[in-house]
Amino acid sequence: MKKLLLIRHAKAEKDTAGKDFDRPLKYIGMQDAGFMADRIKEHAIVPELIISSPALRAKTTAEIFADHLDLAAPQKNKSIYEAGEKALLKVINEFPDQHDFVALVGHNPGIAQILYYLTGEAKEVHTCTVAIVEFDIDNWAMVSRDLGKLVYYSSPNE
Repeated sequence: MKKLLLIRHAKAEKDTAGKDFDRPLKYIGMQDAGFMADRIKEHAIVPELIISSPALRAKTTAEIFADHLDLAAPQKNKSIYEAGEKALLKVINEFPDQHDFVALVGHNPGIAQILYYLTGEAKEVHTCTVAIVEFDIDNWAMVSRDLGKLVYYSSPNE
């Protein structure tokens, strides 16, 4: 069995003088990321590995989760930034099979799209929302449309 933890980055600054890629988290975003990491830790939902978009807001969210969950520094995958469901599926299909539970930190609309694609469940994916999808398979390359089951969903506002 494989488990995927989808995490949308926490709330970020809207307007910065720089590029979208370099938008930092707001203070409330940093708080939300710590809160959600602690929430999943309380439920014993701790992935083995975190893979994140390298955009500053996603990377920072992933680092906060890694810190709160006592995990290694997140790996970065540039394919996650601005990715839709097809690009995210490709990233997931390439996850290392030695890990059965992997977290992916990314952006909307991609996170909402891949959640729907994998589970058939349409959900609002607000900033810092987490969702766990289980797959009754042995390797990540087998993950495909409607193969997953949404088993946990939570956001900071709930």
